[in-house]
Amino acid sequence: MEIRCYCDLYVSSGLQKKKNKVLKKLMERVWQPSLYLVTFAQGKQNHLEFFPALLLKQPAYENKTVFVVGIADGYDAAMCLVEDIVQEVVEQSGGTDIRGFLEVRQKRFEERRS
Repeated sequence: MEIRCYCDLYVSSGLQKKKNKVLKKLMERVWQPSLYLVTFAQGKQNHLEFFPALLLKQPAYENKTVFVVGIADGYDAAMCLVEDIVQEVVEQSGGTDIRGFLEVRQKRFEERRS
């Protein structure tokens, strides 16, 4: 499994101070029971989904790339984080193509790095 992170990762308020520690553990596959991931949805027709990070232990994720847009401390925080993401996209773009907006920002970031 490959885990990639969004260039401007969204983080719930409860994890702001320990963001780097939580990310390091995630990349090392040290599973954190209360950690929720906000990711691009598996199907292209949907934008985002969120689920407990423990779900990545399932065999279905063995050969997948997971693109993490945000991390949250628990279910409620994940719901609030998705709401914040949607609100930001609507305010900045005037539209509701959340996935498209985030993909464009990520692409620009990657082009600047190379």
